Amino acid sequence: MDVPSPPLSLQDNGFSLVSPDPRTSKEEMEKLREELRMWKNRVKEAETVKVDLLSKLSAADRAEKKLTEQREQQKHRRDRMIRWELELFLLRQENTELRKEIEKLKEDLEEHSSQDNLLEIKKKVAEMKLKFTHLKEMKHDGAEMDMDTHCVFGAATKVPFRLNQNQALLTFEDEEVALRLTKRSKHCVNLDDRTANVTVKPFELDMGFQFELHVTVSGKKINVSDIPELPIPEDWMRDKLELCFYRTEQAKGEREIENVTYNRGTGTAVITFLKPGASYSFVGYTEYPFCAEERWFFLSVSPHFDFHLRRFQPHCRVSKKTILLKGISDVEEDEESVQDMIEIHFQKPSNGGGEIEEIKYISRGAAYVYFEEDTGNATSEITGHS
Repeated sequence: MDVPSPPLSLQDNGFSLVSPDPRTSKEEMEKLREELRMWKNRVKEAETVKVDLLSKLSAADRAEKKLTEQREQQKHRRDRMIRWELELFLLRQENTELRKEIEKLKEDLEEHSSQDNLLEIKKKVAEMKLKFTHLKEMKHDGAEMDMDTHCVFGAATKVPFRLNQNQALLTFEDEEVALRLTKRSKHCVNLDDRTANVTVKPFELDMGFQFELHVTVSGKKINVSDIPELPIPEDWMRDKLELCFYRTEQAKGEREIENVTYNRGTGTAVITFLKPGASYSFVGYTEYPFCAEERWFFLSVSPHFDFHLRRFQPHCRVSKKTILLKGISDVEEDEESVQDMIEIHFQKPSNGGGEIEEIKYISRGAAYVYFEEDTGNATSEITGHS
């Protein structure tokens, strides 16, 4: 901003003082004085206008500077908006690509899942007995000894077979007899006053399974059930359970608890002790007293198990000692008598038969026969070897 200069003298503005001529009249002097006053007023007005113009010029400079700053800020905002819009466009494009990739991965997952389903086997099996095979040795895990109990059980499913009306199953001691009778295929069996033309078929079993069941009995955890449902928060119940089992006499110095998992819906909990082997102190205790809300309850206590299926082997086999008879005609004799006549016929060496271990004949309806892979013994109406 320009600094205003001091007012100029009359001489600097082109005026000079002239000594009045003594001969000048008094009227002229007054006229000159009046003119001087007029010029002084004009100079003063000019100075006022100059100051006002300088003030307006300064305000205009400030306004122009502010406008320039606003234009710069607006340009920066516009540049940021353009940059953000570009980033948003790139993000949307990347999002679209990711969605396409997710859809493709889902399709691949469904395809692989469908392929895996082809390899999955779902089959209901009958109740079976487990054969204990061995107990695994304890192992050291760093500074702590493995105090869990590891058991291995072998199991084989009972393979069911549907024996329909007018059919019979025969199991021989010698598989050569069954093979010989199967090769002949057609046989004439005397049933009292009539002859039955029966057909011998090889005995095919459905799919069976063999597997090992690995059971781990935890040395640190116990299961607790029959926990009463009380009108208290879950964390309060969890604390009460921890306090109850922390103070047990059975713990014998090993009672520090690492974690309590409580399920209000099922009324169950899993207590995890800090020291391995602490859970074995509760062996033989099926009930344990529990005090809450000034009332006494009895909780059920049991070991904590982990189960793993190993060495799962499906198999489809043809029985070598058992044959299937079809086409036995209806007779008036009872089922047991017909079964005895069939057994007599196929025991005779002259008919190509041999010693029979088991036989089952069905004259009406149907029956299921179960075969076990390991022992070869069925557990329903008939036994046999597979």
